Amino acid sequence: MPQICYFLGISIYVQFVDHNPPHIHDLYNGFQATYNLRTATVLQGNMSKRADRLIREWVKIRRSQLLEVWALAKTGKRVFPVEPLE
Repeated sequence: MPQICYFLGISIYVQFVDHNPPHIHDLYNGFQATYNLRTATVLQGNMSKRADRLIREWVKIRRSQLLEVWALAKTGKRVFPVEPLE
C-alpha cells in the first residue's frame, strides 16, 4: 500500500486493486480511517477531530488528483505523490 502523501503527522495511502468507492487510507497518532474521495466522509474507522478536519479539507482541495491516483491504483499501475495541505 503506497503512501501518496504525508502532512502534519498524517500518512495517506492508497491500495492497489482496491474495491469501490474510491477512497484513501489515513493514519494519524494511533487513529485509522478510510475516507471516500467523492464525499470526503469517513467510510470506516475513526480519526481525531483535528486530523479529520484537515483530511476533509485536503480531499476537497486535491480531489481531482486523488481520483487520478485512485484510477491508477485500481488497475495496479504506478501511482504518484499528491501535494500536501499547506
